[in-house]
Order: sequence, then structure tokens, then C-alpha cells
Amino acid sequence: MVTTDAGTTRLEAELAALAGSVPDPELPVLTLGELGVVRGVRMHEDGHAEVTLTPTYTGCPAIEAMSADIERALTGHGIPEVRVTTVLAPAWSTDDISAEGRRKLAEFGIAPPRPHSAGGPIPLTLSVRCPNCGSTDTELLSRFSSTACKALRRCTACREPFDHFKEL
Repeated sequence: MVTTDAGTTRLEAELAALAGSVPDPELPVLTLGELGVVRGVRMHEDGHAEVTLTPTYTGCPAIEAMSADIERALTGHGIPEVRVTTVLAPAWSTDDISAEGRRKLAEFGIAPPRPHSAGGPIPLTLSVRCPNCGSTDTELLSRFSSTACKALRRCTACREPFDHFKEL
């Protein structure tokens, strides 16, 4: 068995990339890898693959759909048995969203979360940039939007409402 520097085999790295390529069920513009929820894949002696997945928050209703989609992708790749394990520590953070994921969110009309330093306080910023026109003159309409991960805002410059992915 060939292992990489991170202690994973080539097959595990390949399967992690495959699991990471699955679209997020709530934000299909992002993959689970871009969202940063796939933590790793381990192959076990009995031939089953174990995928570790960290939800964006503990009550995330999409975790079952994510697990089923990952199982389908890996069994379709020839892995006879796939188990998806939910791991809550370390907790997912919006810093886990990749730069490509942030770009795709903005392109899709969702203001991406602002990055912050790991382990430090979340900076209080009173402005959120409108993904439609770029203005920072926006207002909060609701702390919750179509999903609990997002808030509903409106740009006072272009008057368009938009979702803002909350910082965690």
C-alpha cells in the first residue's frame, strides 16, 4: 500500500477527492470539498471506506443527503461498502470554505463569509458587500434566510435582496 506524506494512501486521497466533488445539497453551486465539510477517507481491512464529515452546524438537516450522495458516489466508483461518520470536533468554520467556494458563492449572488483568523475573535464588521453591485451600503432584513447558515440582506444602492453566508 502506497501512502502519502499525510499518512493516507493514494486510494484514500482519490476517494476523498471524489467525495469532495459531490455538490452540496443546499448550495449546489459548491462541492462538499469547497464547503470544507469532508474531513477524510480511510480504507479499512475489510474493504469498507469510512468518510468523515463535519456538518456546518450540529443540527444541519442536509447531513443525511450529503451522506447518501457520498455513499452513492463512492459505491459508483467500485467501493462495495461506504460508511459516513459525522465528526463534530474540530467544529466546522466558515474559514473551511475554500477561496474557490467563496468565489462561487459571490458569483451565485450569495455574499460569502468574510475570513477571520483561526482561533481568534470574529471581527465585527457592519458592512457586507452586495454580490450584485459591490456596494457595502447594505442592510440586514432577517438573521435567517433560506437556510440557517445564511442571513437575508438588501443592498440599498441597487435595491436587490441577497443572501449572506454567516461567519462562524
